[in-house]
Amino acid sequence: MSHLPVVVIGAGVMGRGIAYVFSVNGFPTTVVDVHEDALKNAEKEIKQIYHKGFERGIISEIEFQRKDTYLHFSKDFLESCEFAQLVIEAVPENLQLKKSVFEKLDDVTQASCVLATNTSTMSPTEIGAFTKKPEKVIAMHFFNPVHKMKLIEIVRGLETSDETVQFVKSIAEKIGKETVIINEFPGFVTSRMSALIGNEAFYMLQEGLGTPEEIDRAIKLGLNFPMGPFELGDLVGLDTRLNNLNYLHKTLGEKYRPAPLLIQYVKAGRLGRKTGRGVYDYTKKTDK
Repeated sequence: MSHLPVVVIGAGVMGRGIAYVFSVNGFPTTVVDVHEDALKNAEKEIKQIYHKGFERGIISEIEFQRKDTYLHFSKDFLESCEFAQLVIEAVPENLQLKKSVFEKLDDVTQASCVLATNTSTMSPTEIGAFTKKPEKVIAMHFFNPVHKMKLIEIVRGLETSDETVQFVKSIAEKIGKETVIINEFPGFVTSRMSALIGNEAFYMLQEGLGTPEEIDRAIKLGLNFPMGPFELGDLVGLDTRLNNLNYLHKTLGEKYRPAPLLIQYVKAGRLGRKTGRGVYDYTKKTDK
């Protein structure tokens, strides 16, 4: 199997997951990050996912063996992106950071290269305006953990071409994902709903309605959600959840105002699994 080269910008949680699903499906994939430590951690984690997948029979021996052929890590933005046909930006939800990434991508990529953002809330139209080829800019919203979640939310901006939409849809199918294609509006479909539920859970906790365990259990068993809102928030990062809410509050109004308790948690550095403590404490031996 041979596919076009893909570059993932950002070696964080989402970037690692995106790189895994492309490389395991035969796409030559390069992860680019300015931080050496982030790249080393990404390589270690992605290869752990490969090992677990092979041990559990989820991926074949051929898929396992080709990881070293299809998976690469680099700090060199220009060399990595020069011949890419698809670049997926997976940096934190900060518009100025995304602006700097897309302006740089506009300078170093070929005219035919599609530029995708993994944003969960931000405007692909606005991000596309940072380039000279907005028709090639689109949002590919992956979900965490990427190797388990089936959906990619494809969001077209005002200038996104039909050709770009169909290209991204076909790529998504080749990596085993299902898609929904929607027009741009702040928060898209899933993030608007998830942000409301997660924020309301913090208001409930703040009001003393119940413990985090009881609130999560009620949502899982009563609404048939696979994860409770606090479990999910800790997984994606409470800082990421707060950034999304701040953006939605600014663009969609008062119903998205972040709960004061969520703001407190982030100020205290309780960001979730990545810091060892969020709503739950991951420094202890628990099943969370």
